[in-house]
Amino acid sequence: MEKYQDETLSFEERAADLASRMTLEEKVYQTLHGAAAIERLGVKAYNYWNEALHGVARAGVATVFPQAIGLAATFDEDFLEKAAEVISDEGRAKFNVQQKYGDYDIYKGLTFWSPNVNIFRDPRWGRGHETFGEDPYLTSRLGVRFIKGLQGSDKKYLKAAACAKHFAVHSGPEDTRHSFNAVVSEKDLRETYLPAFKACVKEANVEVVMGAYNRTNDEPCCGSKRLLEDILRGEWGFKGHVTSDCWAIKDFHEFHMVTANAVESVALAMNRGCDLNCGNIYGNLLKAVEQGLVKEETIETAVTRLLTTRMKLGLFDAPEKVPYHAISYDVVDSRKHQEINEEAARKSIVLLKNENNMLPLQKDAIHTIGVIGPNANNRKALVGNYEGTASEYITILEGIQRYVGDDVRVMFSEGCHLCKDRIQGLSQGNDRISEVRAVAEMSDVIIACMGLDASLEGEEGDEGNEFASGDKPNLELPGLQEEILKELAATGKPVVLVLLSGSALAIPFAAGNIPAILQGWYPGARGGKAIAEVLFGDFSPEGKLPVTFYRTTEELPDFTDYSMKNRTYRYMKNEALYPFGYGLSYTDISCQDATLEKTGDNFIIKAVLSNNGARMGRQTLQVYVRACREQELNWQLKGLKKIELQPGEKKEVSLTLTEADFGLYNEDGIRVLEAGDYEVYVGTSQPDKRSIALTGKTPIKVPVHIKESKRIPE
Repeated sequence: MEKYQDETLSFEERAADLASRMTLEEKVYQTLHGAAAIERLGVKAYNYWNEALHGVARAGVATVFPQAIGLAATFDEDFLEKAAEVISDEGRAKFNVQQKYGDYDIYKGLTFWSPNVNIFRDPRWGRGHETFGEDPYLTSRLGVRFIKGLQGSDKKYLKAAACAKHFAVHSGPEDTRHSFNAVVSEKDLRETYLPAFKACVKEANVEVVMGAYNRTNDEPCCGSKRLLEDILRGEWGFKGHVTSDCWAIKDFHEFHMVTANAVESVALAMNRGCDLNCGNIYGNLLKAVEQGLVKEETIETAVTRLLTTRMKLGLFDAPEKVPYHAISYDVVDSRKHQEINEEAARKSIVLLKNENNMLPLQKDAIHTIGVIGPNANNRKALVGNYEGTASEYITILEGIQRYVGDDVRVMFSEGCHLCKDRIQGLSQGNDRISEVRAVAEMSDVIIACMGLDASLEGEEGDEGNEFASGDKPNLELPGLQEEILKELAATGKPVVLVLLSGSALAIPFAAGNIPAILQGWYPGARGGKAIAEVLFGDFSPEGKLPVTFYRTTEELPDFTDYSMKNRTYRYMKNEALYPFGYGLSYTDISCQDATLEKTGDNFIIKAVLSNNGARMGRQTLQVYVRACREQELNWQLKGLKKIELQPGEKKEVSLTLTEADFGLYNEDGIRVLEAGDYEVYVGTSQPDKRSIALTGKTPIKVPVHIKESKRIPE
């Protein structure tokens, strides 16, 4: 038995031994995402490029959950871990049969390049729906739990290897990402852009980190000394492997112009600790070694890290020793997983407006429902991007039809194209308006299904993206959607607006004129069923906005400005249309009796949530902290907990804050706890005036005094 085959040794020892036995050429070809087999050493081919953003993606049938932004709207970290456990179970089950039948293709491995924990700093960014929203605390908590669900709880083996991406300071613009230089202050770097990555590394022990395409403060992220050496491996002690984004390393010389050619580019990336190349440019490492730009030992270190990951996954051990090898294919898209998926969709729905308690709808009082709009029967609007293949898709139209059965007539009109001025190319434009009027006239209630889909917002270069770069040009409803909505409002019929989108839209007309509004995100393959069940009151909405809904595009800072000034709820000066953390319910859950007690360096927050309504509901207790001194920052989310309450039920909830939660970063990027007064807000929303006006509830303010200033260690 060779040393690397000895299962009593550590994975690191075994990987180092295996790497040392490889020739230089064999080592180099292990650093490509499609790593070659080495038969003489018993190394199988392995493809590191796999996706599982909201379900196992691009590899056939799997449970397709709501898009990540929708999962974020659950404001429920326990549920995020539950969903990720489903994803990793299916990933293992699929991998087991793929290996059985000799399928080593792309998207057929266990190194899943998820989650995306970039901060959704600007609502125009096309890939924002892949993230957990605009807040670093929420993103951190959800990212950590998603990773734990993916990687599993076995003491020896990983169920799957998660990947925190894209490191770091990346959120558009998509059309210039290969050459863009994100300039960011030390304060914003530490306070906004790095916390989620830090939590993923230090708390969740994420196995993989992916670099971004752009430069950050002049350094290409996949070859950045500051990010990869000083912070990731130096400060945070990251032990896993780093992968480039796909074909990002060739950007070094082609677009960033920081190197002269491919050989210099691969040398820079490898020497900075980018172990894996998504792409094929690392083949040039052979020349880099010849030219003395890279040492073979550096490549061997990278290969050791890569093999360590594969060994943690049990790929070099006897199958009977690896508990996850026993996961059978019958778990894939099982009824149990479909039910969890439907639960995810329900939990993600945010009720933005419910004038005079128009919702839930009473089926017995309705004879005809008009379902109108380009997203009413749009499967693409269910799933977002980086998606798998579902065995069944349930659109909003189909969900309503199934729910009401033969008891209620359901009439349908597409209304308009999602973004163009006509559906049929030879028409004169607005070619469904007469149908819209006819359906509206016949209906007792109208469900208007508007918004976006992944053909309008997504990644640069996505096939068929209508806006080319993937970023949105503005926050308005595209095409004729607003015009159709105004037509429906003018009928005087009760109208419910259901928005399917992966980002915030500016909908001031709807906010002022449509009595009920639901934000459904991209709710997953079975999202139409969940939306119907919420519309008719089988479940009460419980989602909260993980992003701010602004009133206008014009109030946004320049898209390329990475300063956080006037961005997101933490720094914005204007009043939001619908604020971060906001979401209504069909029941009345209030927060009372909030107290704070200091214990050592911690602060124990206790509050009572009471369900004063007539139906069961779930509510998220939210805790925000604000320093009472002149500064740009408003307040920051620092605690959350989802609670289920039956009618009349009360529950005491306890959360812990640390001194670090009161610390703020100075311009040098150092976190300092300043002596002085602070305010802790405990409630079911932000403490801003708009949230209070919309909910009718004011978070409880608890004062805190800090006696001495101190530096908070990282």
